[in-house]
Amino acid sequence: MIPFSEKYDPGGISSLNVPLQGVIDSHCHLDFKQFNKDREAVLESARKSGVVRMINSGVDYSTNAKSLELAKKYDFISVTLGLSPNTLQSIKEPELEMLFEQIENNAGQAVGIGEAGLDYYHCKDAPTRERQAKVFSRIIELARSLDLPLVIHSRDAEQPALEMVKHLDKVVFHCFSGSIGTMKEAIDRGFYISLATNVCRSGHHQILAKNVSLDRLLVETDSPFLSPRRGRNEPSFVTDSVRLIARIRGIEPQEIAQITSDNTKRIYNI
Repeated sequence: MIPFSEKYDPGGISSLNVPLQGVIDSHCHLDFKQFNKDREAVLESARKSGVVRMINSGVDYSTNAKSLELAKKYDFISVTLGLSPNTLQSIKEPELEMLFEQIENNAGQAVGIGEAGLDYYHCKDAPTRERQAKVFSRIIELARSLDLPLVIHSRDAEQPALEMVKHLDKVVFHCFSGSIGTMKEAIDRGFYISLATNVCRSGHHQILAKNVSLDRLLVETDSPFLSPRRGRNEPSFVTDSVRLIARIRGIEPQEIAQITSDNTKRIYNI
């Protein structure tokens, strides 16, 4: 068992060179500008590292459209359509209606709705938080009516988000950073917990990895953010998380790869 440390260096994991197969990066943003210069190379690197599927998540109208384009171009990319609470602040009501129409019209091409939710880390004022909750309520009901999994963004708002989705059956807490108590409550409801590659740098996330029920665990990069290495994150780096979680749990990396892949296929019906 490795020691938990916020300064844990993932370099030792990646250098193990453990061959992995069938890994799924359950949440990334390959349409973002950080990949404009080398997107094809990034995808090739991911495939060579053992990543067989990537789920690209939209955060607004533009990124939803770009995500749909990626899913049409590559048969190993799936898409979720959403509205991040962090992009909501710049969206006015007419644009908001267009976005909901976009999601409904393209739901047949999506495996989930989101990311969407609450962000109390960036949003401190009550009126804006109230608007986040109002819009999130609409997205929750849209996911329910479409019978698609809801992908939740809930930074510093995991418990309030959980309270809002208790009536749903299909929920993924993307990039989960909440308490063990909230995590276990979510799992008890049959929801899924997705741990990002920041698990390689955060003692708190390593503790979550130690305590999460493996049958409800997904892994993701949230790339281009939260890199376990220097610089930009990318889907191939999700293997760092797989290897680290395997060491934390005392099992083989390929077993974690298989478990998280099976879980991702189950919740997203892919």
